[in-house]
Amino acid sequence: MNKELLEYSLNFNRRRFLSKMSLGIGSVALGSLLIPDLFGEKNPEEMLLAGLPHFAPKAKRIIYLFQNGAPSQLDLFDYKPKLQEMFGQDLPESIRNGQRLTGMTAGQKKFPLAGSVFNFNQHGKARTWMSEILPHTAKVVDELCVIKSMYTEAINHDPALTFLQTGAQVGNRPSMGSWLSYGLGSENKNLPAFCVLLSKGKGNGQGVYSKLWSNGFLDSVHQGVQFSSGDSPVLYLNNHESINKTDRRKMLDKLEQLNAETFKESGDPEVNAKIQQYEMAYRMQTAVPDITDVSKEPDDIVKLYGPDCLIPGTFAANALLSRKLSENGVRFVQLYHQGWDTHGNLPNEMRGQCMDTDQASAALITDLKQRGLLDETLVIWGGEFGRTNYCQGDFSKENYGRDHHPRCFSIWMAGGGVKPGSYGETDEFGYNIIENPVHVNDFHATILHLMGLDHEQLTYKHLGRRYRLTDVGGKVVQGLIS
Repeated sequence: MNKELLEYSLNFNRRRFLSKMSLGIGSVALGSLLIPDLFGEKNPEEMLLAGLPHFAPKAKRIIYLFQNGAPSQLDLFDYKPKLQEMFGQDLPESIRNGQRLTGMTAGQKKFPLAGSVFNFNQHGKARTWMSEILPHTAKVVDELCVIKSMYTEAINHDPALTFLQTGAQVGNRPSMGSWLSYGLGSENKNLPAFCVLLSKGKGNGQGVYSKLWSNGFLDSVHQGVQFSSGDSPVLYLNNHESINKTDRRKMLDKLEQLNAETFKESGDPEVNAKIQQYEMAYRMQTAVPDITDVSKEPDDIVKLYGPDCLIPGTFAANALLSRKLSENGVRFVQLYHQGWDTHGNLPNEMRGQCMDTDQASAALITDLKQRGLLDETLVIWGGEFGRTNYCQGDFSKENYGRDHHPRCFSIWMAGGGVKPGSYGETDEFGYNIIENPVHVNDFHATILHLMGLDHEQLTYKHLGRRYRLTDVGGKVVQGLIS
């Protein structure tokens, strides 16, 4: 060993080592604190997501108030005086132009036009038209972006509902919430990124199925977690009375060791997903009971949402719970409210559905805004398609119904970077879109954009090809973005 090297080796003592390495060690420690999973094992797909979000998001979270069964846009948002003038007259063939009908009305010889029995008035600075059966929503109309020009190809409930929730009319595709969980994760390690709440109105209902909040081909950790209205909001979450928290922790530690050995042998990513799910369930045992307890909500909040918010399983209770979940970092909260399938007895059923949903929907907007959360929370309200401008079956002004209409329907969005006002227009009969059409794929692309995601880059490789929520279509609708 030469003299210089010997001198260097003698001088490189413990003190010198620590002083030279302190900056590097400190950086490593800081990184592990800021990003807990920094040194965790990642699969190739997770490595692809390292650059997410793709750009600065306008919204951090989504609350989707899905109205299952397809509310009639002509009785809520899309005011058409022409239908009032021609009430009972046959729909001109030039308007329908031979377009596809469902089996429920394809055999009708006549298609009597049915204007809404409800009065419409203009509200807010933009003078937006709103039905009289939405008095609470009318008060927050200046926060809403009412899209009147949505359309889809699906003409029956199940494929249309599945398409709007997953981007495909068939099953085994990840839902929108699962895609966002996959791309962005949760802001709260003690809660899942994707939660599901169910309620049912008094109207004619269409079923909802777990495939609507399925993870599809994504890891099962991205599946929506359904909350129930019973004593146990999440099934199988609580320990049995014979098992305490310490015993549960020991069991999970042993189970993790066994699963780790299994993963070494099989390399199956679902094994790691199961480990994550067990750990999430353990953490949720503390977080969920506190969040689902509405007894501590102040009187002004209960009054805002209405007395039904204290009854578990109602739309109002779920709307309040969605705010609590969202403000605690849940990325995507999905509500399904059934009862909007108005093939008959529309005037009575629509009134009942609006009584269940109107106040709580508006309260959610107000509640988020007064907490300073509306700007970063995207709220969506709407169903899977629209309703026809003509009557289905026997014609009666007091008791008419409407069939499915995929050619145009209305939804609204609020907060999260959307531009308030109305977007898109339909013809004077409310049958065809004449301005700014928005396809379901465009709708999905825009939602992902608001969350800071490029819909063409958020992909997952499955069965030899890369899939995305918008599949092979979709464009961001810039006119919806503020």
